[in-house]
Amino acid sequence: MSVHTTGPAGPSGRGTGGGAGGSRAAARRTGRGTRPRFGFGLVGPRRDRHSVPLEQLEALALPVGDDGMVIGVDAEGRPAVLGINRPVPYDVTLIGGLWTAQVLALRAAATGARVAVETGRAQAWTALAQAAGGGQPCITLHDVGRVPPQGASAGSPVVVVRDCGMRPPRGRVVSAPWQSVVTLLPYLSPVAPRLLEKSSLVGVQRVSPDEAAQIGRIMGLPRQEYETLSTLADGVTLWCTQGDRQFVMTQGTDAETGLLGGARRMD
Repeated sequence: MSVHTTGPAGPSGRGTGGGAGGSRAAARRTGRGTRPRFGFGLVGPRRDRHSVPLEQLEALALPVGDDGMVIGVDAEGRPAVLGINRPVPYDVTLIGGLWTAQVLALRAAATGARVAVETGRAQAWTALAQAAGGGQPCITLHDVGRVPPQGASAGSPVVVVRDCGMRPPRGRVVSAPWQSVVTLLPYLSPVAPRLLEKSSLVGVQRVSPDEAAQIGRIMGLPRQEYETLSTLADGVTLWCTQGDRQFVMTQGTDAETGLLGGARRMD
């Protein structure tokens, strides 16, 4: 048995709404009762197409730069970005001050990396480790030679910061996919040539003229650039790769300055 439901009869004895034609018109207005199209669902609302003239297309571009953490600004004031979290082993050597290494650690943690600090001066890192991560252990401190395996992965990258003095021993935890190692040297030391040659990236802050000349020979720097190394201001670093060099000024944010103080080369 089928049941048919109609509206209340009008004066003509027919349903209100003007019969079948009125029902179809009402369905079009309300969207009810419209037959679904096979595989496509109901007919949706009609809108004008959004278009833009070809000559105006460039105005829609987004200023997206490299992926990574901002380590400062270059000579033209543009952000300098370091991609520290990589799917390949990545070694960084910084001949410079503790302040710069700690800023790099904080900014690496801000990108979502876990930071393991291997250091013989834990007291210099304790306040930073406690302040970072809002109570979460995103920066952990370890004695020299006591860094446990970190289990780095694409979803949980790791940065190991080695603050082990002038002659850092060979580390138990080395660079690996999604695990970068940053080695801090306060000055040029006998182990520096080996570290510089194996590093993917080298940072050099202010050093003595003799050290600058040695670094220039190791890194193949033009004389004008390596002579500049003995005159760099606090917070300025020359970052070098095999094919590129760039002077970068690192300035602390308000939070970083409140925690670490102003930029300085000497500790």
